[in-house]
Amino acid sequence: MDSYTITPSHRNSPRTTSQELWALLGWIGLSCTASISAVFISTGDWFRELQKPSWNPPNWVFGPVWTTLYILMGVAAWYVWRQGGWRAQRGPLALFLVQLILNAIWTPLFFGIHDLGLALLDIGLLWLALLATAIAFLRVQTLAGGLLLPYIAWVSFAMALNFRIWQMNS
Repeated sequence: MDSYTITPSHRNSPRTTSQELWALLGWIGLSCTASISAVFISTGDWFRELQKPSWNPPNWVFGPVWTTLYILMGVAAWYVWRQGGWRAQRGPLALFLVQLILNAIWTPLFFGIHDLGLALLDIGLLWLALLATAIAFLRVQTLAGGLLLPYIAWVSFAMALNFRIWQMNS
């Protein structure tokens, strides 16, 4: 049964509303950890000098988009986790962690070591892992899978952009 409110889940053990809220914040926080690598890496002149297609978004777009996506990812994982916790949802949550790691790796590959090819490979693997995660989440809780659709759309766009930048600069 889909439940979209912050009320205790009673699948395993009853949780208080406070525990549910802390868990939600924890999942959102975990999702946001994928962005930590960006704090230590500067785009600098290298990125500015890359040839980019005309449809490359302005730099200011990325912050609000990723913030929104990380929140949606965290909420989606929380909804899945609420359906029995880690023990019951080991597979879907493991897929979530795999895609989160692939997400975190992209920034150092692209901006850190400037390897457009490896970054393209990583984002392709991220897309596949994300698709598998969304399907697994959909099977557990419809809304959880649906919350990943904007993320899939953005990664699809980013993969096409990464590919075009790789083509233009190779």
